[in-house]
Amino acid sequence: TSARERALHYQAGQKIHGFTVKEVTVPDLFLTAVKLTHDKTGAQYLHAARDDSNNLFSVQFRTTPMDSTGVPHILEHTVLCGSEKYPCRDPFFKMLNRSLSTFMNAFTASDYTMYPFSTQNGKDFQNLLSVYLDAVFFPCLREQDFWQEGWRLEHENPTDSKTPLVFKGVVFNEMKGAFSDNERLYAQHLQNKLLPDHTYSVVSGGEPLAILDLSWEQLKQFHATHYHPSNARFFTYGDLPLEQHLKQIEEEALSKFDRTEPNTQVPPQPHWSTPVIVVRRRNGFEEERIEALLHKIEIQMKHQSTSFGLALASYIASCWNHDGDPVELLQINDSVTKFRQALKENPRFLQDKVQHYFKENTHRLTLSMSPDEAYRDNQAKAEEEKLQTKIQTLSDSNRKEIYEKGLELLASQSKTQDASCLPALKVSDIEPTIPVTPVQLGSAGGVPVQYCEQPTNGMVYFRAMCSLNTLPEELRLYVPLFCSVITKMGCGSLDYRQQAQQKELRTGGMSVSTQVTSDSTQMDMYEQGVVLFSSCLERNLPHMFQLWSDTFNSPHFDDEERLRVLVMMSAQELANGISYSGHMYAMTRAGRMLSPAGDLHETFGGLEQVKFMKRIAEMPDLSQVLRTLPRIKKHIFNPEHMRCAINATPQKMSDAAGKLDDFMRDIAANRRERKSIRPNIVERPLDPLAVPGSGPSRKLISEPKFQPCQMKTFFPMPFPVNFVSECIRTVPFAHQDYASLCVLARMMTAKFLHGEIREKGGAYGGGARMGAGGLFSFYSYRDPNSVQTLSAFRKGVDWAKSGTFTQQDIDEAKLSIFSAVDSPVAPSDKGMGRFFSGITDEMKQGHRERLFAVSHNNLVDVAGRYLGIGQRTSGFAVLGPENETLKKDPSWIVK
Repeated sequence: TSARERALHYQAGQKIHGFTVKEVTVPDLFLTAVKLTHDKTGAQYLHAARDDSNNLFSVQFRTTPMDSTGVPHILEHTVLCGSEKYPCRDPFFKMLNRSLSTFMNAFTASDYTMYPFSTQNGKDFQNLLSVYLDAVFFPCLREQDFWQEGWRLEHENPTDSKTPLVFKGVVFNEMKGAFSDNERLYAQHLQNKLLPDHTYSVVSGGEPLAILDLSWEQLKQFHATHYHPSNARFFTYGDLPLEQHLKQIEEEALSKFDRTEPNTQVPPQPHWSTPVIVVRRRNGFEEERIEALLHKIEIQMKHQSTSFGLALASYIASCWNHDGDPVELLQINDSVTKFRQALKENPRFLQDKVQHYFKENTHRLTLSMSPDEAYRDNQAKAEEEKLQTKIQTLSDSNRKEIYEKGLELLASQSKTQDASCLPALKVSDIEPTIPVTPVQLGSAGGVPVQYCEQPTNGMVYFRAMCSLNTLPEELRLYVPLFCSVITKMGCGSLDYRQQAQQKELRTGGMSVSTQVTSDSTQMDMYEQGVVLFSSCLERNLPHMFQLWSDTFNSPHFDDEERLRVLVMMSAQELANGISYSGHMYAMTRAGRMLSPAGDLHETFGGLEQVKFMKRIAEMPDLSQVLRTLPRIKKHIFNPEHMRCAINATPQKMSDAAGKLDDFMRDIAANRRERKSIRPNIVERPLDPLAVPGSGPSRKLISEPKFQPCQMKTFFPMPFPVNFVSECIRTVPFAHQDYASLCVLARMMTAKFLHGEIREKGGAYGGGARMGAGGLFSFYSYRDPNSVQTLSAFRKGVDWAKSGTFTQQDIDEAKLSIFSAVDSPVAPSDKGMGRFFSGITDEMKQGHRERLFAVSHNNLVDVAGRYLGIGQRTSGFAVLGPENETLKKDPSWIVK
């Protein structure tokens, strides 16, 4: 029987392992919901039984801080640093390598803290549950953990008491990084000022300078009051049996507590009687807008994502946190029906709501933010003043103590950790083979197509890859801009507003994006193109293809005002993205001179693209840009250089194929014999085992003349923290050594770089990864250091070459890799690895076998052969605040 059916056997009033069943319902979303309460402590529990093997657990506590010291955020970090049953340092990060988890993390919201994990393996679920329960209910909360994760005063170089005292700490640096994003800053102020009378008036994540006022005692006190089962809400999801979860939670945690009155509820914010500034606007609602939103809800219910459990946990968290009914939130069809009924009874239903909540609401705030030239300097000055104030109060014995504690912390961070107390899966628990995904290869209107039959709940997913091989060099920088505006300028008889509405009414979204895929056998070969992607309910297939036909045949390129709006949005998004994804930008830039694909990645998605978009956003006249769009369109939207893929249910596949055929006929006029601009284009069938001419052919570019060269680039940025990367050219996916480099990257991250960069260095994160394009990258994230981190990368290589790691270390790295390799794939994405990169199931199985076979000798060998100084070409990039050391070093280029 299915998990959903089994869950229907529970009855209200039934007692199970210290819990009482409150209700059993079958809301929407293909699941059965079981609501329970823990008898002794009052802890609340919701189980969503669904036939999904990616099982999820989450526990959340209502955390309502009354100051901006970041106490709930620092607590979220420190509870994961060791507990009674698992006293080793950092069990959370160690479990990443001892489990096959598909997700592990923790979040601090404004008024709750949540600890979720998911996995497809039953034994793994019990292991992780044990570690999570012990972490949140019985953490060690050592003073050293508080210093490392929260904040501390320490010598710049802890081993040298002559170096100046500075503030250090992971959360301190994380929040300095977070507040260098202006959108984050604005949103934070908006919340604090709109709800000024209780917990929402403070920064739950921590205001960097206020963090420095938090004491270890206050942290422990906050845990004692807030992290109690009486203040907890448990959620489980998936196809594992509920009794087992309840039994383990009762035995390992809840049975050890009595009920308390947590008093964490948030009182209603008293309403203002006068608005802070008034801006008036008129409203009206078109019927089509409403239908479009209801259609969106229908699609969200049918589309199966691989992290459905996590999405549900996040979806119900806020309402449940304030004692709302989580099951009610899952009854989506009921809500839609009630809404339709309300509209029928009162056609002005929405206008009345707007009148009540917006127009007549006196609790209204208008907040504007303007740039301040001296903002960064004032921040740095305030931190310096705070530092001096703290230093001035220090006695000689205080100073001595700070130095000694700094040495103690460093010593404990440098000690090899005994993690044997933690549960772990073994490499033998991993499936030796992968399940095969069958695909059919065919064609429509002369264009190669891959068909993949999947249980998609009545959705159809369409993708097309359009080659860029005929595009003139000078248009390349414009391609990402073309992709972002082509479905938003209007097409056919629709202006851009009508187009947006049709997309919402008839599809689950339409997007166009750049795609650069490195060849799996040769470093200097790659495929370049743009990908069209859209999805729809089966009944809307003809409408979806009609929208694509209009986009191909008659896109609108005449509205300069509309283009300006889209360009401004795009440039702003890119600029804001740097403070969150700075490590990605650093890695992309560091890999730029190492392979032709690396160079194109930088052009399409690196800092070069950010700079280009900023330049376009500042142009007073965009007519020249408008003129380039149709030129690009001619090269890209050409069926001559296309291949397609469709994922749908078996019942619907022939219908989808027919509609795709019609689409190809509709756009045949765009077929122009365009010879490739580049002579060095190699055609290769997608499937090496396929008969020539039967499968989609991939047009790869080979660059025999490409010469990799070393380059070091420093980008001064208005951030108080750094993003650092070093990239090394190694080998492509199908190479014998690729698997060893993957294992090496995971092992160096867990066993060496994490300790050096995060624990000792105070960065939010750091590590190494092996990229599909054959580039091995080191990186750090929101990092107070740059030069020190670059030398940590090198020390990591020496550590690997010395071979001082154990078989256990290797096995843990393999587990961590397989949890990524075997992460669940949604029906909409099945077969896509093969479609985009030509990597078949046979090739994946070969890679899998090479991963299993990686040995101690292989790792020492590849570390020396590829990563050793002077072995291979490497590139470096640093994004961050002004840096005298790098500016004085002639080997660095300053941008």
